Amino acid sequence: MEDCRYTALTRRNLLFGAGMLTTWAMMPKAGYAGTRDPRFVVVILRGALDGLAAVAPVGDPQYRPLRGPLALGEGGRDVLPLAGSFFALNDALPKFHKHFRDGEALVVHAAATPYRERSHFDGQNVLESGLDGPSGAESGWLNRVAAALPAGERVSARQGLSIGPTIPLILAGPAATLTWSPPNFRPAAEDTSARLASLYGETDLELARLFSEGLETDRMMDGRLQQVEKGTGRAFRVLANGAATLLAQEDGPRLATISFEGWDTHVQEGADHGRLANNLTALDLALDDIARKLGPAWKDTVVAVVTEFGRTAWGNGGGGTDHGTATTTFLLGGAVKGGRVIADWPGLREADLQDGRDLKPTTDLRAVFKGVLKDHLGLSERTLATDIFPGSIGVRPMKDLVA
Repeated sequence: MEDCRYTALTRRNLLFGAGMLTTWAMMPKAGYAGTRDPRFVVVILRGALDGLAAVAPVGDPQYRPLRGPLALGEGGRDVLPLAGSFFALNDALPKFHKHFRDGEALVVHAAATPYRERSHFDGQNVLESGLDGPSGAESGWLNRVAAALPAGERVSARQGLSIGPTIPLILAGPAATLTWSPPNFRPAAEDTSARLASLYGETDLELARLFSEGLETDRMMDGRLQQVEKGTGRAFRVLANGAATLLAQEDGPRLATISFEGWDTHVQEGADHGRLANNLTALDLALDDIARKLGPAWKDTVVAVVTEFGRTAWGNGGGGTDHGTATTTFLLGGAVKGGRVIADWPGLREADLQDGRDLKPTTDLRAVFKGVLKDHLGLSERTLATDIFPGSIGVRPMKDLVA
């Protein structure tokens, strides 16, 4: 079972019928850089994505000898060519490939956080806290982004959106956060919600307001997610559709995070046919759902797909891979300057591998985040280095990620 850190819930957490909604104290409205109305979504693949199976360096002469039966194309399926002939995309990602060809998606390869010890719990802690090592941090970097946005009149006071029953570390902190999860238990009767609203109105006016907002959001979402057809990855697609529905609202949140479990492929990885291929298909459909559901807002959107670390460069005896270091990161959205693979490729010879076993990281993932936050949301390099990612003054924002 994968480990990840969540913050404790407060008395304001409300459970109701068709869904679960958490709203925290309202904060002053904030605006973004320029005249745009940008959205930023972080999709966390929990369990560690095998980046060499998602985006294969087919032009590296060591790739097929090193990966053996785990090499893309060995299972009889094709690969999807990316820019040039060195990298190829897993063919479980055809919709992402189309966004790539349309200039709305890019790949950053050989990327990692500063963490090197390969524990899921600590790796996710570093990924979400934005610090350079595991810690007992009580706030996450995306919540600190919400708090740092400049004052303005154009954006909802509920800056952050977490899809799921609890708020993960990345969005934990003082900035306002909205949490929504799809129906997973029997809805409460109409009169039950009315009685609760009445009770809260007599005992706690703020809680009554929050509860009423929760009911309103549930009513807005009711029925909209039934349009997601059954099939591969429906559970994750429902989460993605829920996020996009709320982000598309004129007065809705502008920052969001979604978690997708199940990427810890120690046994029978199945990059071509099997578990990993199925997960990638689900991810592909979900990301495309977000693009379609956001409608006109897609042009001002960046979605970052990240994971806590990569996997070993070669397979293990169980047909899978073990915990590694560097991996693949995806960016997509109408605001992305796409059609590119960004990589300072380290090579796959044994001498080039991290600790003789993993893809070596050559890009700090914080540089990717900083590049998006600077050019898409208008945060200064100083704010990014001191407030959002403390102690990262030496990590410069990656340039030209945003169109």
